[in-house]
Amino acid sequence: MSADASVENGGHEGRRDFLKGALTAGGVVASLATTGLSSVSNADAQPGMVPGTKNHYYVPATDRTVHWGYFSKSLKPLVEVNSGDFVTIEALTHHANDDAERMIKGDPGAESVFSWDKQRKGVDRRGAGPIKPTLFGRGAGEGLGVHICTGPVYVHGAAPGDILEVRIVDVRPRPCANPRYKGKSFGSNAAAWWGFHYKDLLTEPKPREVITIYELDASGERNWAQAVYNFQWTPQTDPFGVVHKIIDYPGVPVDHRTVKENHGILKNVRVPIRPHFGVLGLAPAEADIVDSIPPNYVGGNIDDWRIGRGATMYYPVAVPGALLSAGDSHAAQGDSELAGTAIECSLTGTFQLIVRKKDTLRGTALNGLNYPLLETQDEWVLHGFTYPNYLVDLGPDAQSKIYEKSSVDLAMRDAFRKMRHFLMTTKGLSENEAISLMSVAVDFGITQVVDGNWGVHATIKKSIFAGG
Repeated sequence: MSADASVENGGHEGRRDFLKGALTAGGVVASLATTGLSSVSNADAQPGMVPGTKNHYYVPATDRTVHWGYFSKSLKPLVEVNSGDFVTIEALTHHANDDAERMIKGDPGAESVFSWDKQRKGVDRRGAGPIKPTLFGRGAGEGLGVHICTGPVYVHGAAPGDILEVRIVDVRPRPCANPRYKGKSFGSNAAAWWGFHYKDLLTEPKPREVITIYELDASGERNWAQAVYNFQWTPQTDPFGVVHKIIDYPGVPVDHRTVKENHGILKNVRVPIRPHFGVLGLAPAEADIVDSIPPNYVGGNIDDWRIGRGATMYYPVAVPGALLSAGDSHAAQGDSELAGTAIECSLTGTFQLIVRKKDTLRGTALNGLNYPLLETQDEWVLHGFTYPNYLVDLGPDAQSKIYEKSSVDLAMRDAFRKMRHFLMTTKGLSENEAISLMSVAVDFGITQVVDGNWGVHATIKKSIFAGG
């Protein structure tokens, strides 16, 4: 089936193809249990093809397979796949050291990534800043970018101007490896200094940063998470002797002897889990090392909870091979991610990667696509940002200026323009028709207000066009 027909039919044929692919990948994911890759990987695990398969690859999360806090077109691919192949990627949360007993201990892959003593860190660079911490003294990379990203994956045939279709076939919580918490998974929510609430607190002490630890069922069968305890951040001294008065560098070990754990919080509250990837995207072309925090035209840190199982993402390819990475995995998040983070929880995802060549896209929603587009069985979701391509829009100092320019108004304007273009080109509406339809049938929502390049998403249901 051509991309044209798939998209022009409202994605119905594409959905059928997706379901076929999901069944295929589902069988392979189930078979991972027999290879020892279904829970947590060994620190020596190598990326490669899943034994017994011909088109399914596995990328574990270890200190040799992650890049922490940045995207880069210069990174060496961990695996090379063909269009239509499947890849399973482990993603670790960068907040795991908020409670190492529950999120790191006994997990060889996670232990290798978070390893840090007086001599060395398992992963030294954490962010897009300088290796020598000459700006703020925080550590290599300076924390200018915080997400642990696993990848990249090189897709043969993907070239600038093409679209990479990423079908999210499966998403599973990473089980706790500590025997004390068998059958459980855990995540951390940080109400932090970059949160929208931080300068608008009511109660003392002000300001403050508060970490809340959540528990969920490792099997994924229970569809809710519950709070275990919270604590207020206190100055933490990392193994290199640097004091972190606030949460300013990712992966700093929290010494729980210095904090007060408050148990029995959020009683009788069940948070619906919506496992998804806050960061999923391609390498941009504009700079060699790009901060992982602000989202951009090739995806990255979009922080949309809809980017989970059953969804398809379409990304414009900027560099040869696309170079896909995944990270910032979440168990649950509300629109806006108001306090600064979601329930940051390590996950494993299985994806099918399909190259949509530029010369096959005429007359489809993918023709000329220059932003991350999300498709579900029932909806199209378009992502607008304060600056659609901040790396170009803000010039040579874009990676610092973007944090000064955040605006919901500009993100709304961008989402409006993208939806107008989508309706006029994909559905053949006049501008007057498109504007009327947006006002009466398109839902605009605040994706996030914490990532520098703030986001507004526009959602339109496919059923609106069922009359044709």
